[in-house]
Amino acid sequence: MAVPMKKVSRMKRGNRRAGKGLESPTYVEDKESGELRRPHHIDLKSGKYRGRQVLEPQDDF
Repeated sequence: MAVPMKKVSRMKRGNRRAGKGLESPTYVEDKESGELRRPHHIDLKSGKYRGRQVLEPQDDF
């Protein structure tokens, strides 16, 4: 069974994870409204998620 020889320090661990914060968030174009939204998130303007009405549509966005 593979076991690490030494504990990975907080600095080494943090340096390995540092590049993750540099990635820009992903956006997809909504099929119905044509606006950008995050994947797997509700479109707040129309209130729909995966073609189903989940929330009341809002006009203040």
